Amino acid sequence: MNIANEICDRWATNPNRVAIYWEDETGKKEEWTFAKLKEKSDRMANGLKSMGINKGDRVAGLLGKDMELVITILATFKIGAIYVPLFTAFGPDAIMHRLTDVGVSLLLTNKEQVSKLKDQKLSFEILLADGITKDGKTFWEFVDSFSSDYVIEKTLGNDTAIIQYTSGTTGLPKGAIAKHKSVYSLFPYYKFALNIEEDDIFYGGADLGWSFGLVACTIGPLNFGAKVVLYKGPFEAEKVYQILDEYQVTNFAYAPTAYRMMMALGVETSKKYNVKVRKFSSAGEPLDGEVVKFFKQNFGRAIYDHYGATEIGMIVNNYNITDMEVKPGSMGLPIPGYNIALVDGQGNPVNQGEAGQIALDISNEITGFGGYWNNSEKLKEKMLGNLFLSGDLARKDEDGYFWFQGRADDVISSAGYRIGPTEVEASLMEHPAVLEAAAIGKPDKTKGEIVKAFIVLNEDYEPSEELKEELSLFVKNKLSKHQYPREVEFINEFPKTQSGKTQRYLLKKREYENYSQS
Repeated sequence: MNIANEICDRWATNPNRVAIYWEDETGKKEEWTFAKLKEKSDRMANGLKSMGINKGDRVAGLLGKDMELVITILATFKIGAIYVPLFTAFGPDAIMHRLTDVGVSLLLTNKEQVSKLKDQKLSFEILLADGITKDGKTFWEFVDSFSSDYVIEKTLGNDTAIIQYTSGTTGLPKGAIAKHKSVYSLFPYYKFALNIEEDDIFYGGADLGWSFGLVACTIGPLNFGAKVVLYKGPFEAEKVYQILDEYQVTNFAYAPTAYRMMMALGVETSKKYNVKVRKFSSAGEPLDGEVVKFFKQNFGRAIYDHYGATEIGMIVNNYNITDMEVKPGSMGLPIPGYNIALVDGQGNPVNQGEAGQIALDISNEITGFGGYWNNSEKLKEKMLGNLFLSGDLARKDEDGYFWFQGRADDVISSAGYRIGPTEVEASLMEHPAVLEAAAIGKPDKTKGEIVKAFIVLNEDYEPSEELKEELSLFVKNKLSKHQYPREVEFINEFPKTQSGKTQRYLLKKREYENYSQS
């Protein structure tokens, strides 16, 4: 089996079947049929082969919601190569770590993004979506110069299809492996939680550089033959309403922050548009009752919150295929077909109402997770017998609903992004003013959490508001626009264990106590 056949080629027999409605912020629009996707990706597959890219090689994409990216992803699958998503807000350090760690052969990007790498020593090919190839062709001229005859490489369900880097609290981001059969392992999520149907027009706001944007909001709907709306432009709450109206979207998924910003525009704005959405979904952080109530009252449907992790997919959800009761703030119920438990540090199930770590038995053959790229030790750290430990804590109520209780390992969840404190801290430590750094998630009404950095200064530096701004900008330029500290606090020393390890949880506990009292 091959993902490209499942999400593209098998639907291309009908030449008029629409796959993607594409639009950018200038108002330019394109309509792509499955047949056109197949033709262009077949040509691109031949193009990749001409560049020496073969089965098992890694191809990275550092673009936004561009059709050049979609075609290249499909072509990568078709030749049996492995796709590596990258987020365009990453800075040079974050990009280079991923490209180097995975041993990439080709990077598809654009002039703006490649400028971040101007001071780096590169050992891979670069193809620019908005540039000219060595023989003077634009991207699409390059694609069209190859034959549209291509036979998909024979791949097995257990072959690696995607390596998605995921943030953790220790060390640098690790490459989580998704197999080709992940389109099957995620079927219960696609069908029951998102409730994707063939006649759906699906709009998901997440970026293709993240697992939810690529796997849930693009691969998922295409796997069902549904239409996907891809909007390439900055987030604006009213623009979302316009898209829902113009394309008559029936299935909508976005982060809680987006829903809150849509709600903030008020009832009058929401009523200006003819919204036909039958299924609302959200993921990334808990939804509050106020926003759930707003959408239920104004659109006749509650938002169905979902929970998952890059490695194991979306495993606890509220299910759009049903009219189940949505308990605002709850993650929902475990997904059918999987063994999911809340366990203590020894792997024993906890009692109802007690907080335990969310764990998934990955001995099930259908599981699409293949471990971490070149890092078997990391997988061992995450396993307890057959149980994969998510690092997230939850409790279960009397009805079986799961309730998020925080991170067991300090990963910061901000506006739907999972941010590892280690990367932020390592970046801060490169600034000459910083002696020690600790990053935590501070509670925030809009974003769920924001990154807050605690700094112990070197003796030659004095605390100041100007230095706080300088440190925030320093991280923003090195990492990304979502990882930098929105708040910086200078302190004299960190709380530490006897072995000298900083106790982030004590810093975080203080912030949450202050938040609850405010």
